[in-house]
Amino acid sequence: MGPLPKRKVSKSRRNRRRAHDALVLNHLVECESCGEYHIAHRVCPKCGSYRGEQVVEVNED
Repeated sequence: MGPLPKRKVSKSRRNRRRAHDALVLNHLVECESCGEYHIAHRVCPKCGSYRGEQVVEVNED
């Protein structure tokens, strides 16, 4: 058998270890072209522009 813990890890100790595991919201910025919010440093999914320049053609389905 391999090594096993000598003692039970308490709830508080377990939770302190997990304190940094929380999910965080992406940083949203306003699009220069259409005004919609999108993730920073990414092409706007609404209008397909990046830094005010049309980069991707967007289908309006």
